[in-house]
Amino acid sequence: MTPILTFFNNRSGVGKTLLVYHAAWMLSELDRTVLVVDLDPQANLTAAFLDEDTLAELWNDQASSSGETIHQCVAPLAQVGDVRDPELRRPSDRLYLLPGDLALSGFEELLSTEWRNCLGSRNLHRAFRVTTAFWQVVRKGAVESGADIVLVDIGPSLGAINRSALIATDFVAVPLAADLPSWRGLRNLGPTLRRWRVEWKQRHDNWAEPDFDLPAGNMQPIGYLIQRHGVRLSRPVEADDRWARHVPAEYSRSVLDDETRAAAADPQADEHCIATVKHYRGLVHLARDARKPIFSLAAGDGALGSHAAAARDAFRDYRTLVENLLRRTHAASAAAELPLVASPPTGPA
Repeated sequence: MTPILTFFNNRSGVGKTLLVYHAAWMLSELDRTVLVVDLDPQANLTAAFLDEDTLAELWNDQASSSGETIHQCVAPLAQVGDVRDPELRRPSDRLYLLPGDLALSGFEELLSTEWRNCLGSRNLHRAFRVTTAFWQVVRKGAVESGADIVLVDIGPSLGAINRSALIATDFVAVPLAADLPSWRGLRNLGPTLRRWRVEWKQRHDNWAEPDFDLPAGNMQPIGYLIQRHGVRLSRPVEADDRWARHVPAEYSRSVLDDETRAAAADPQADEHCIATVKHYRGLVHLARDARKPIFSLAAGDGALGSHAAAARDAFRDYRTLVENLLRRTHAASAAAELPLVASPPTGPA
């Protein structure tokens, strides 16, 4: 089975969508086939990949008989139908996109209702079909694309959409900002993941002989990423970054439910820190206009002088980030005896 990695934080403004976008492009640069799934009802990741004319056509209600967005794939479940096969977009040879949809928020109420019904004794087929709809569609997309890994972007909420997205997830990476809200937000995120994992197992066990495959609901945390405005991956965290220094202990305590291990003094020394990522604020507007990742910007896109040097730095930084992600998912899969792609290559110079 293709591993599913979801980027999740219940706080907005931590650079989550930017990380998913660039991680997906970098995976394709490293000869990985990746499927990107936008399960955030705001659909910002989809807007990063597709231009406005394409989005206007994609989100046209008259096109709802297709499976061109995640909402169009699951919408028949609101009536008497079943999930539709996804019609994937292909931004590059090794990069596939299952687009998001602003209409997805309308699916939340049905997910809430059927989540409760999964503990009932009648019509479990429908309750579980709705609850696992995202997993069913994502799995179809992974097979169609031949993906080595699936990256999922979800919104900053603790609602039914994210719960159904996370029971479909093998691994969870937590993007953070170096600030007080991110640190405190871990106190909600960790217990919520554990509660959803337990509640899904109760429902899974309630259907002794399911009519179709169900996700395991592992949602295993593999670490956190901190996005900051003034650091490189290779540089240590500054001593005055007080909130970032609180993260290692809070992550162990709240997300891993482990209060026994001595916490690292700062994220750079923490085994659970996947990467510390520079924001590259000066390149973001150029990349948005060029509709490409910041590390692919060239002179023709306005990346001259210091911007060109920053684009080269970004390539090295995101390559390191992606290789760390792959190593962690590979190690976690091996420990759980789950199949996964081979260890990451060195990548372009």
